[in-house]
Amino acid sequence: MAHSSHQIWEEFLKSYYWEKILDLAKDYPEKRSLNIQFFDLEQFDMELARELIEHPESVLKHANEALLALDLPSDVVFVNTHIRIIDLPELTQIRDLRSININRFIAVAGLIRKATEVRPKILNAAFKCKRCDHVTFMPQGEGKFVEPFECENDVCGRKGPFKLIHEESEFIDAQKLRIQESPDELRGGEQPQTLDVDVDDDLAGIVAPGDRVVITGILRSYQRNTQQGKSTFFDLVLDGISIEIEDKEFEDIEISKEEIDEIITMGKDPAIYDNVIHSIAPSIYGYEEVKEAMALQLFSGVAKSLPDGTHIRGDFHILLVGDPGVAKSQLLRYDVKLAPRGIYTSGKSSTSAGLTAAAVKDEFGDGRWTLEAGALVLADMGLACVDELDKMESEDRSSLHEAMEQQTISIAKAGIMATLKSRCALLGAANPKFGRFDRYEPIAKQINMPPALLSRFDLIFILTDEPSVARDTKIAEHILRAHYAGELAMRREHVLNSGIAIEEITKAMEVIQPVIQADMLRKYIAYTKRNIFPIIQDDARKQLIEFYLGLRKQGEDPNSPVPVTARQLEALIRLAESSARVRLSNVITTEDTARVMRIVMVSLKQVMTDPETGKLDADIINVGMGKSQRDKIKVLRDIIKRLQDEHKGSAPREEILGKAEEAGIKKDAAEDMIQKLKSAGEIIEPSNDRFRVV
Repeated sequence: MAHSSHQIWEEFLKSYYWEKILDLAKDYPEKRSLNIQFFDLEQFDMELARELIEHPESVLKHANEALLALDLPSDVVFVNTHIRIIDLPELTQIRDLRSININRFIAVAGLIRKATEVRPKILNAAFKCKRCDHVTFMPQGEGKFVEPFECENDVCGRKGPFKLIHEESEFIDAQKLRIQESPDELRGGEQPQTLDVDVDDDLAGIVAPGDRVVITGILRSYQRNTQQGKSTFFDLVLDGISIEIEDKEFEDIEISKEEIDEIITMGKDPAIYDNVIHSIAPSIYGYEEVKEAMALQLFSGVAKSLPDGTHIRGDFHILLVGDPGVAKSQLLRYDVKLAPRGIYTSGKSSTSAGLTAAAVKDEFGDGRWTLEAGALVLADMGLACVDELDKMESEDRSSLHEAMEQQTISIAKAGIMATLKSRCALLGAANPKFGRFDRYEPIAKQINMPPALLSRFDLIFILTDEPSVARDTKIAEHILRAHYAGELAMRREHVLNSGIAIEEITKAMEVIQPVIQADMLRKYIAYTKRNIFPIIQDDARKQLIEFYLGLRKQGEDPNSPVPVTARQLEALIRLAESSARVRLSNVITTEDTARVMRIVMVSLKQVMTDPETGKLDADIINVGMGKSQRDKIKVLRDIIKRLQDEHKGSAPREEILGKAEEAGIKKDAAEDMIQKLKSAGEIIEPSNDRFRVV
């Protein structure tokens, strides 16, 4: 027995949503949708809510007609408004959709995988008979375009021909979406399943690939057409009624007035830095400097657009290189949770198309080529975490260069020329070249990555696993306490009458409990990104310039290496802006510059120190070879040249190594340099173990 009617809906709208209807009238026709919480409908009339789930088409028709029929106090007349039902209590998994769900009202959650362009769709077509000029209107359903069979004019009655009149036909914006299950909800080994969604009018064009959404709508089924004719199998399509975007950018996160007050109080706390650091991966012991850098990366510097059109990035990139088992991946996974738009991918399983964008044939419509966004594009305005960066194929890795420095991705594939935005910070993790660090070898030599890519990272941290009784005891205690807390929680959850009180779990969890909860920290970061744009003070500027010049001075002597480049200075500025944001300060003080100089020096000393001279050398990262090594290669080249003149042809290996040792170059280092010169094409080996300069 049908329960829904105009009167019931009118009563509901007037008693629950009158204020919102008045707001809609103010913004009409720019805004045409009224969002209704399902919970309000349940409170008003349980029977009506149940009928909406089971017979959505007729109930929504009544709802929309009731909205159009309301007497509004202003001179606004609603013509094409929509009732949008949101917040259904139950979400249906895409893989659990069955024939019983057809024509019912459901909500599905997932990731937008693909979205077509917004195009007009005809609702009511006006046809003019070419013989008598009579206009016939034909409402259009889904699928095929329907033309009139014969002219409606009794005098004419001919079967055409007819001409479509665009001016008198009724069109609506329409778009097709493809939604995919969220990867985090899949069981091992499952392929994510997809569902096509049709949306129209003001729902078209509001989502982009990569958005996490909940779409509410009516599930429809359409018969498949095959080459053999009509199939007995039907395809499922969701008729979209409402879209809620879940995974919002920092700009979209809603913060209440009470939360803003709480954020401002937190920002005034002198211990705010420690609180933020201890809220990042609290289950992992130590790594204070790394966590501090990761915290600053989430807050990020200020992106600037200069009057001449130059764009300077505000995001900075961090690389963690470390021995196996030092929790690099855990740090990355935790950071993804904190970023509003976090994408995690592993280097071994990512291609350059998967990182940037792939050109695919669009099977939605007319088979055109379209771009499908990759990980770095989906992470726009967020954070991209790439694990196993060293395991990536070198041609795939090269696609990171432009994304890291210019924060764009240029595509020229299948006739598509496009520049996509990838304004994201990159957090990478890699293992040393031989799996574990060799403490007797220079560190730069053990990072298996090209210098061009390494130099784009603002901070590089080396995480070594060196046994130490005091530190190992603390780590062991921390890990066991974390496991104990987890064991208690699992026992309480799965065993009836376990006798474990919630207080006992809370006490055990203290050791791994973040000081600021992840949800609050995300809102804190969002608030700073929206409202805090710090400006550097004169004394802080002087301090940065002095620090930079002090380091550069070491390179003034022609025999000394270049210690740092302007890239490190830019990293300092970005970090200082981020440091001021943490304290909700609009000025960068010497306190901020001192902090970032300490972090940058830790990174520089780990990576850019020449083991032979003990001096900082930027070329170790920028070129892949320090100055001392370059000088030795020059000496070795001269030795080979001198010996080949003496031997009137080519120089024997043993003599080269002997002379090199006299010049202070160790035997294995000289062997290594001969190999480098050979691969660079500087020397050739005309016969076995004899060399000559090209």
